[in-house]
Amino acid sequence: MPSRTAHATTEVEQSHTMPGLQFNEPLSWRVGKPIAVADLLRRLQSLSREMREMEQEEEHRDSFTKVARELVNHNLIAHKDKGVKALTASCLVDILRLCAPDAPYTGQQLRDTFNLIVTQILPALADPSNAYNNQHLYVLSSLAQVKSILLLTDIPSADILLKNVFQICFDVLSGSSRSMQGDQLRKDVELNMTAMLVTLVDESPTIPPEVVDIIVAQFLRTNPKAMSGNTSKNKKIGVVDEKQSTLTLRQLPPAYNMAKYICNAVPERMARHFSQYFNDVIVDASTASKEKAPRKSKKRHSDGADDSDDDLTGPTEEDLKELRKVHGLLRELWRACPGVLQNVVPQLEAELSAENIQLRLLATETFGDIVSGIGAAGLPAAPTLDPAAYPSNALSDPSENTVSLNLLTTPSSPLPFISAHPQAYSSYLGRKHDKSPLIRAAWTTGIGRILTTSAGGAGLSQQDEDRLISDLCRMLADIDDKVRVAAVRVVASFNFRDIVSKLGRAGGVTEIGTVLSTLADRARDRKHLIREEAMILLARIWGVAVGELSAGNEQISALVGGIPSKILNTCFTNDNEIMALLDRVFFEQLLPLRYPSVKAKGSKIANRHSQNSGANSEETMDPDKIRTERILLLARDLDERAKKVFYTMQARQQVLYKNMTGYLMRCENYNGGVVEGSEPDVKKSLTGIIQTFANWLPNPSQASADLWKFAKMHDRRSYQLIRFCMAPDSDYRTMIRAMKEFNKRILDPPSSMAASSGLLETLMPLIYRVSLIVYNKSHVPAIMDFSRTDEKSLAATAHEMLRDISSITPEVLKAHVQEICKTLQDEAPSAQKTNEAGAVDNLKACVSFAAKYPDEIPKDRKFVQAMASYALHGSPPEAAKYAVSIIWAASDKKEMLVRDLAQNCTEGFGYGKEGFLARLATLSQLVLLAPNELDEEHTDAIIDIAIKQVLLHVRKPSTQPADAYEWSPTVDTEAQAKCWALKILINRIRSHPEIETLPEVAAPVYSLLFKLIDQFGEISPASNTPPAHKSRLRLLAARLYLKLCTSKSHDALLTPSAFNVLATVVQDSETPVRVGFLYRLKKYLNAQKLPQRFYTIPFLLAFEPSDTLRSDTVTWIKSRATVFCSVKAQSSSLKASIVLESTFARLLSVLCHHPDYNSGAEDLVDFARYIIFYLQNVATGDNLSLIYHIAQRVKQCRDAISAAESAEPGATSASEADDRLYHLSDLAQITIRKFEDLHNWTIQALPGRIRLPSTLFMEIKSHTEAQRIAERNYLPESVETGVEDLLKAMVRAAKRMGKKRKSEGDHHADGRDAKRSKGGLPVRKASAPKGVKGKKTAPSKVVKTPKSKKKKAEDATDPGSGERRRSGRVKEVERSYAERDSDEDDEEMQMMDAAAEEEEAAEETDSASEEHGSANENLVEEQEQEEEQEEQEEEEEEEEEEEDQFADELDKPEEESREDEAVPAEVEEPAPKTTPRSKKKQPSLSPRVKKAAPTKNKSRQTTSRRAATRGKANAKKITYHENDDDDDDELLSDPPGSK
Repeated sequence: MPSRTAHATTEVEQSHTMPGLQFNEPLSWRVGKPIAVADLLRRLQSLSREMREMEQEEEHRDSFTKVARELVNHNLIAHKDKGVKALTASCLVDILRLCAPDAPYTGQQLRDTFNLIVTQILPALADPSNAYNNQHLYVLSSLAQVKSILLLTDIPSADILLKNVFQICFDVLSGSSRSMQGDQLRKDVELNMTAMLVTLVDESPTIPPEVVDIIVAQFLRTNPKAMSGNTSKNKKIGVVDEKQSTLTLRQLPPAYNMAKYICNAVPERMARHFSQYFNDVIVDASTASKEKAPRKSKKRHSDGADDSDDDLTGPTEEDLKELRKVHGLLRELWRACPGVLQNVVPQLEAELSAENIQLRLLATETFGDIVSGIGAAGLPAAPTLDPAAYPSNALSDPSENTVSLNLLTTPSSPLPFISAHPQAYSSYLGRKHDKSPLIRAAWTTGIGRILTTSAGGAGLSQQDEDRLISDLCRMLADIDDKVRVAAVRVVASFNFRDIVSKLGRAGGVTEIGTVLSTLADRARDRKHLIREEAMILLARIWGVAVGELSAGNEQISALVGGIPSKILNTCFTNDNEIMALLDRVFFEQLLPLRYPSVKAKGSKIANRHSQNSGANSEETMDPDKIRTERILLLARDLDERAKKVFYTMQARQQVLYKNMTGYLMRCENYNGGVVEGSEPDVKKSLTGIIQTFANWLPNPSQASADLWKFAKMHDRRSYQLIRFCMAPDSDYRTMIRAMKEFNKRILDPPSSMAASSGLLETLMPLIYRVSLIVYNKSHVPAIMDFSRTDEKSLAATAHEMLRDISSITPEVLKAHVQEICKTLQDEAPSAQKTNEAGAVDNLKACVSFAAKYPDEIPKDRKFVQAMASYALHGSPPEAAKYAVSIIWAASDKKEMLVRDLAQNCTEGFGYGKEGFLARLATLSQLVLLAPNELDEEHTDAIIDIAIKQVLLHVRKPSTQPADAYEWSPTVDTEAQAKCWALKILINRIRSHPEIETLPEVAAPVYSLLFKLIDQFGEISPASNTPPAHKSRLRLLAARLYLKLCTSKSHDALLTPSAFNVLATVVQDSETPVRVGFLYRLKKYLNAQKLPQRFYTIPFLLAFEPSDTLRSDTVTWIKSRATVFCSVKAQSSSLKASIVLESTFARLLSVLCHHPDYNSGAEDLVDFARYIIFYLQNVATGDNLSLIYHIAQRVKQCRDAISAAESAEPGATSASEADDRLYHLSDLAQITIRKFEDLHNWTIQALPGRIRLPSTLFMEIKSHTEAQRIAERNYLPESVETGVEDLLKAMVRAAKRMGKKRKSEGDHHADGRDAKRSKGGLPVRKASAPKGVKGKKTAPSKVVKTPKSKKKKAEDATDPGSGERRRSGRVKEVERSYAERDSDEDDEEMQMMDAAAEEEEAAEETDSASEEHGSANENLVEEQEQEEEQEEQEEEEEEEEEEEDQFADELDKPEEESREDEAVPAEVEEPAPKTTPRSKKKQPSLSPRVKKAAPTKNKSRQTTSRRAATRGKANAKKITYHENDDDDDDELLSDPPGSK
């Protein structure tokens, strides 16, 4: 303390004998004669020193009287010198200490004393550099320790003074009154102030509301923004200084700590005050809303009305602002001092039931945060799931457990709220049933925070946690989109470890009812926002789990391994918006373009390795191999349908490459609007291709405008950048750089161009689709390495991907094909050793490459000899087939090699000898590729081997009954040999060069195929073929029939009767047979390789028991309908637009000759299901009149099939067939009429007559007979009622399905358990035609399928099940009066192709555009697009028709249309129920054997009932192999649906 220059001249006489205070100098003065400041300071210092050393003694109190009186003199208290005031206050607190408990002052004197302390001393504590800071600290310490601060409460009307004490103390600690030097306060200031204020709160009889306001306001100091600017009209909550925003997040503010200590020190007392405080705000606001509100109707609003309470006049905006602040305080109070809220929690609980939605919302949000321990500062930063980071997150990574150092945002709950307030928590949980979706959404967010924070660190019991996770799962499927999107965002707030340990505890994405599986369902949500967030989140979860998946963590694989499949399967919804989203998610999340993005220093690399080794690993890291591993991991774990989408997306690139090339060329010709040449032609051409692109994007009109804008920009650099992205010779780095530069040029174009950020939204989906991202040349070396080493079990996937690359983009293999060939040469087999298992995949890759680049294949002697070794000793036999194809494509001496191979294969051939299967495969390929190089001797030997030594010889006779028929997932050697032998015969007639002699040569083969199908695979005269062989032979025969019919000349040999028998394969009792046949049929129809009559066959799936097969086929039909509709819009050709409608006449003809046909009323109602199935999939308000006209037209004709065959023994009589036809015509008409009434459509009369196929229908010669037939109703009376009941039940089932939030797939539309259908549903299958040659016994009657008593609900199931029930497709139609034959169907297909081509477009580019025009309508079709071969080559197919690339072109296939089968992804409907057929016996069926098979056969006892029995064992989930190349070779290994 500074010394004063002036000194007192008067000396005070000291007495050493008197006890008590010795100080005796005057401290007061008269007016006009003040004591000098220096003297006054000296005296006060002396007095202060003396009193500090004195103890409290009763007998000495009188000695303080004079000093005490002088110290409260106005001259001292109001002195202008700060030192005088500080010393005076120091002496005063000593007087109060020494005279305690009775202060020697009056009320006014005490007021003056505390006024000095409160207004001068306490604020001065904020400045530690003050010269009198020690005196200030002493005053504070004395007040706190002696508790003399309590005297303040004895002062009358001291509320303002009391309020000031609290206000100043908190201000001092908060720093709002601190000195400019910014010195830190001593810790004892905080401690003494806290003790002083605790004393005041604890001992004061009353606490002013303003003091409570001040204490409460301190809890908002953790969130300065919430304190900015606001007071209410009734309450003042303090203002936080802006400096609070700079507080370090690692410590709590001192003022906050002091308020927290006060509340925890006297919780009971503060609880009463806080209860009153919050009651004033919360209850008053609630009451105000009720008083202002009009009387509300008692009628409950629907769940969809989110803001039904908004009709109430709730709190004002100012009240709401105050309420939000108060609820924020409650959050922080629970974190700091939960004990003070014991009376507030019930008030908050009552608020949960408030009528006003805003009050309920605040209460719900507050409860969630309180239980989670989240304060006013909010949550810490959400965890980042970065799918592009490398290395990916690992469960053992310590960074996952890092605790946030920010104490303000770290969730913390001192008490477990659940156990402290169980009733309130129970009420909170009940908010999940709130009628308002806003409340349910807020509640969902709350439980998510409770789970992520483990109830603020207090912990959750297993039961509580499971309950919350179950509730979260239900919220993900809530009826309102606000709730669903909130639930998705909740899942996004979990870190990877919590996703695995908490959400994943109940199961992964493949287990129904778990959080992850329900989240995966949201990827197909009807709301785009939810779809987008769910799909992105799923992809990120999988992306961060890649590290664990790569390490082989089975737990992670079970949890999230199915995520890519779920995402890719959304493609089957056929929605352009979803397709654009899928592309973005696929290339930005699943396979991010910037992956691998190495993490910053201190990340996992640094944690796992030393600093040096980590640096070296970054330098030597191979990003291409890392990226390739991720691609292979993704493809490996895909299910069959998703794998199909994955490979289709890669094949799509080649199709779009041509389209984009055409677009860029036209943009260059357009020249930004300055056209050289014919401007109308250029614009027309550009318009066509822009429209094609626009139709693939979510908003066609906006996309069209953006593509025009891009064309007008005429940025040649952008054109080149797009070409870089598409070019096969661009490596990954070049492609990524081109994309980045393209983005930059669009967002920040050169000065001569206008910027348009909206262009990127249109162009980027197209850029993703045309760029070689996955099959980039940079990835090929790594794929080959994985295929050789089988590192991380990726070899099989790598081989599969290499095969696909060789078929789709062989250009990228140019640099590596020599390496593949060298590997094949080194691993060539011999009689003593076999080739490696992966050799067949390498051979397949070389075959596809050789088809396009034969000159790149080695032609040296060693390589050719190696291929010859594969042809003779290759294993599996497919290796031999591929080796022959390579020799034929690349060798310069192919003719000589072919003869040598034929000689080696036929000489000394013996069944069971080494390599005999490889020789059969080689022979099958030789007769296809080189028929002219084989002499007659070789040809005869080959036929002899195929028929006598293999096909007709049964080496393991069956001991089961003759009609035994089953499917086996494995194929034995004998079955393989017979399949190869059968293909030898087929390939021989496929390569037959002379059309004139083809019928004669093909007749025995067609007869053999017919027999195999008609007799269920039985080929042996002794009827002892093993049952497992029969099913495979029947399926192969059916598929070979389809293959033959892709040629016009061969299709002409398939008679209508044989076609009807072929159609029954789709109703085979074995599921794999049905799946394999339908897959091939749809594939050929997609490529437009089959005549239109084959569209009839899929409509026989009306009784299909397999949900998956039915669903796939139904959506495939819809996709084909979309294609024909688009063709109709682009073409004026009628033939090209009524393909499906015209098929109805053929369907009725097939049903007329169906083995299960019976004219009884119940059977006819059953057959109405076929018609309803057709109408559900094809009929619209526009084409129903045409379909009805066709049904009428059928009744005006006779059956041509039976008329042509009536002379054959046992054939159905013409009159019987005609009656069947008329029954079906009447049945169709009445069904269509009922269907019309059901949909409120109108059937219009059509002018003229529709021409029906002349091979199926004949005109009635007699007008009288025609009139009689037209006037007669052939239907029994009860049929109309049965059909009407079917349709009504269908409507009821559809409504029930519509009310479900989503289909669980375990109940039928009629409400009964699906387990009834598990194996109990009959597969409607043709009873075997009458004759199978064998013992001379009378033909036995064919037993009809058992049929239960008619129940309307059951009858309604099939037609009413919606999408799942539809499974077939339609065929041809014409409008000419002249009769037509099957040849005209092919002409119609050609006309449709011509109409679909884009006018004025370049031939090659427009052809690709038309191909993809269908493809993007339904992205997931069979994308086996191959570049066009030379005129004399067939288009190559994936596994079945590779040999066609090398054969002379027999019949050029029509332009391939890339429509694919799609499966509805949004709703899975229940399994179909079919009514069992009656047990009535059916007369022996007339033989439908054509001239190709004239032999008499014994009637088979296999009926639909037998099919139903087999259906039990086979109505399982079907495993598709739709990615296999189009080859029947899979019948020799693992056929479709066999698992």
